[in-house]
Amino acid sequence: MKHYHIISRIAIYLLSIVMVIYGIFHFLNPHDLLVYVPAFVPGGILWAYFVGTAFILVGIAFITNNMVKAAGYLLAALLFIFILTIHLPNYLNAGDKEMQSMALINLLKDTAIAGFALHIAAGAYKQHLHLENSD
Repeated sequence: MKHYHIISRIAIYLLSIVMVIYGIFHFLNPHDLLVYVPAFVPGGILWAYFVGTAFILVGIAFITNNMVKAAGYLLAALLFIFILTIHLPNYLNAGDKEMQSMALINLLKDTAIAGFALHIAAGAYKQHLHLENSD
């Protein structure tokens, strides 16, 4: 089982790096992301910064192995909100096939990341590397 722990931590680190990069992208290009904020949600560009901060904090939590359960569940919740309020409406209301395909890809990507975040959160009590133990 030592091998499992190492592979598991590498997978979590990969997700962490992706989340930090997504977060940085939200800070570097907030105006590009503003079009994804639903019209019924007040706050505008502040949501791009909020989501960017959340992604960076989740990545840091996963890398440092602190607050992993909370970070995983909150990331999954945030992504499910994106799926329901952004990607699904974009998929259903897309004007052309290319936009519909992009919305579907984003919907599936966020679903996969949310599933991985739930898996990480559910197993958070086992995440420390204990190579000396033979699980």
